[in-house]
Amino acid sequence: MLGIGCLDALLFSGSATVYSVLFLPACAACGLWVRPADLLAAPVTAPLAYTVGLLPINDGSAGFSGQAVGVFTALSLQAGWLYAGTLLTVLIVLVRRAVLVTRRRRQQRPRPSRHPRSPHYSAAAQARSRP
Repeated sequence: MLGIGCLDALLFSGSATVYSVLFLPACAACGLWVRPADLLAAPVTAPLAYTVGLLPINDGSAGFSGQAVGVFTALSLQAGWLYAGTLLTVLIVLVRRAVLVTRRRRQQRPRPSRHPRSPHYSAAAQARSRP
């Protein structure tokens, strides 16, 4: 996202809308390419990456406080895009997680079925109940 922010600053004079639209495919890529062990971390990293990418395109004044105000202003004005990208990442991650869990359950060997063992259920009673 930092690279996209720098390109946006060079090519489109720091257009927040262009940056935000390009954030959506980045979120989809994040949800699709993350390792299965890190699936739950992907939705957390998307807003962080969005915030870092805002540094080159914000309209804050010089100094740390001016840049911070510019980033917070951009975050508040582009919150819809941020939520949409994060939701997209969450949906992709949830689908991937469900598929992963389903595959793991199918790979497990089925257990052989057995009659329940109880003090009132003996082998003799079982033999008598068979025709």
